[in-house]
Amino acid sequence: MHEDTLRSTEDHLATITIGKAIEVHRALGPGLLESAYQECLCYELQAAGLYVEREKPMPIIYKDIVLEHGYRLDLLIEDQLVIELKTVEELNDLNVAQLLTYFKFCNYRLGLLINFRVKMLQNGIKRLTNFSL
Repeated sequence: MHEDTLRSTEDHLATITIGKAIEVHRALGPGLLESAYQECLCYELQAAGLYVEREKPMPIIYKDIVLEHGYRLDLLIEDQLVIELKTVEELNDLNVAQLLTYFKFCNYRLGLLINFRVKMLQNGIKRLTNFSL
C-alpha cells in the first residue's frame, strides 16, 4: 500500500475510534473498570464494520529469545491501529512508553492511548505515531 494511502487509512481508523470512544464515555461516564470500556468500545467498533482483535498477544523478542505471552494489546483495529485503554487519574510517561514498546515489537505505526477516567474524554486521549518504520 502506498505510504500516503496507509497514513490516510490509519488516520481514518483513529477518527472513527475516537468518535466511538467518546460515545461510550458519554453513555457510561468515567467511573468504571477498564474491562467495561474495552467491551463497549469493541462492540461499537465492530458495529461500525471494523475488524477488532481484543487482548491480542504480543510477543517480546530479546536477542534469540521469543517470549510468546509477554503482553497483550488491549485492542487492535484492522491490524493497523493499536488501542491502549486506561482508567487512571492521569496518563503518564510509563503509559506512553508501553505503547511505544508495542510499536517496537510489532511494527505498528499508530496508536491511541485512551484514559476513560476523565470528565471529558478528549482530555484523556493521546495519539502516538511511529512513522519511522
